[in-house]
Amino acid sequence: MAIALGFAPERALLNDSNPHLVNFYTQLKSGLIIKRAMKNDRAAFLAARKLFNKLSSTDETVSKQAAGLFYYLNRTGFNGLCRFNGSGEFNVPFGKYSKINYKRDFSEYSDALKKWQFSCGDFEKLPVRKTDLLYVDPPYDVEFTTYSKGGFSWEDQTRLVAWLSRWSCPIVASNQATERIIKLYKEAGFTVELLSAPRRISSSGDRTPALEMLATKNICNCSRG
Repeated sequence: MAIALGFAPERALLNDSNPHLVNFYTQLKSGLIIKRAMKNDRAAFLAARKLFNKLSSTDETVSKQAAGLFYYLNRTGFNGLCRFNGSGEFNVPFGKYSKINYKRDFSEYSDALKKWQFSCGDFEKLPVRKTDLLYVDPPYDVEFTTYSKGGFSWEDQTRLVAWLSRWSCPIVASNQATERIIKLYKEAGFTVELLSAPRRISSSGDRTPALEMLATKNICNCSRG
């Protein structure tokens, strides 16, 4: 989760609880080139989903093959969703897009990511230094939170804010602007700003701009003389 907001830092540590997402970016770092056939076709999608879940069940998630399947499923599945059931299986249905432009060669990202680190695990286990800038973007406070096995509950939201409150380094957090989220961050001493943000991904297909919040803490607003 430790990543600068709004610019590309030379060094960064990015963490997520979804091992498939972490594997995808790890493979980008090493120069991912997808060789498998990618078709905007229901049968091809279901076959790829079955293979992806088979790899996941045998812990073969750290590979270029798994990364290529993850990219294909995300691009081809319904509404760009990333969703897993309680058993950890990817269960997004076929998307039925009229046309999809697939990318195969991701080697151009290797240089940009060469000094970035990727990890998968609980945020409380992350090493944090006084000189770090923490940016956290947890699953939003909405009904759908199963972006990875186990989901992200309200207890996880409150645990995250309690963990953030330990640090004196600059912190930026984004989330859906629900009443309880705004209250949670304000009570923890964060400055909260409300923003209207476009919806690129939605479980229902609704693309109406959503009200989001940006919470900041330990950030100097000193004006220049």
